[in-house]
Amino acid sequence: MEEKAQIGSRDTGIIRTSIVGIVANVLLAAFKAAVGALSNSIAIVLDAVNNLSDAFSSVITIVSTKLAGRRPTKKYPFGFGRVEYMTTIIIGVIVLFAGFESLQESVNRILDPEVANYDAITLAIVAVAVVAKIILGRYTKSKGEEYASDSLVASGTDATMDSVISASTLAAAFIFIFSGISLEAWLGAVISIFIIKAGVDILREAIGKVLGERVSAETSRAVREVVESEPGVLGAYDLILNDYGPDRLMGSVHIEVAEGMAASAIDQLTRRIQKDVHEKTDVLLHTVGVYSVNADKTQVAGAMRARLDEIARADENILQVHGLYVDEGARIATFDAVVGFDADDRHAVLESAVDQMRRAFPGYAFYAALDSDITD
Repeated sequence: MEEKAQIGSRDTGIIRTSIVGIVANVLLAAFKAAVGALSNSIAIVLDAVNNLSDAFSSVITIVSTKLAGRRPTKKYPFGFGRVEYMTTIIIGVIVLFAGFESLQESVNRILDPEVANYDAITLAIVAVAVVAKIILGRYTKSKGEEYASDSLVASGTDATMDSVISASTLAAAFIFIFSGISLEAWLGAVISIFIIKAGVDILREAIGKVLGERVSAETSRAVREVVESEPGVLGAYDLILNDYGPDRLMGSVHIEVAEGMAASAIDQLTRRIQKDVHEKTDVLLHTVGVYSVNADKTQVAGAMRARLDEIARADENILQVHGLYVDEGARIATFDAVVGFDADDRHAVLESAVDQMRRAFPGYAFYAALDSDITD
């Protein structure tokens, strides 16, 4: 119930912030469009269009938040959280389209220039718009960080950038008034480029989330710290985290435990790990795998551990080795190796390590699993 309440509070906060953005951007767009038309300023008109696209982006954010908050279903058991990333892609496309449209209009004005006409009221309205955008940008971005909403953070950053663009428009107006040099069309082109860049940045970040980019080092380390702090855990490895939407990280981890630990104790330990990780990091570990570690470091097990570490240090592509267990009775040894993505042939790197172990310890069979460098 508490988790549902937190999700509901987050959704309400995002919607409320988006409504504030819609109202503010529509009002700014209306004022700027009127001023731009009266002063014949293409830069101000394009700035108004940018405000209107920001308002539409906020509408999309509201819709996506509502969709993402739907309950999981049999067909979509992990919920609809990624809808927020998909709608962020739509926002990026809209911003990109607006940028190219404004760039085309600016180029037309450069080829066929028209003189702008400024007065005190026009300049005052633009100045007020600069201040309003700064306030709106800081407010939206802070709320986006508070609610872990990429869409709000992107909108806040965009609004802050808009304030800089509006300030540039104001500067161009003063330059025209005092020198007679018109930079309107050129400034419109610059504004268009900024808009295009913003669209590309939004798309890059959102697509990265959909494709499954690497989870932040801060998050993965926080999860590891919780796992490794549990009594009975000798090491934590193979952490895999999947992003199913803001505040919806799910995954798995492997832990090392002493070979003599009873099944009941392992069961209690893994359940405790899942509970503590979720409470302290908001990450849901649906699986906690177990490696058995030799309780008594025999001469053979210790020698194998030392030799394996030497092999890993000698090969820059082997980032880590773990999970070594030696069954001296059956003369079998198993371990995992994390091989970096920079290796030309990751399987060949692993086979080389296994071959070196076989030569160092003849008579033993070695079985190794290839792990990927997924999290820090």
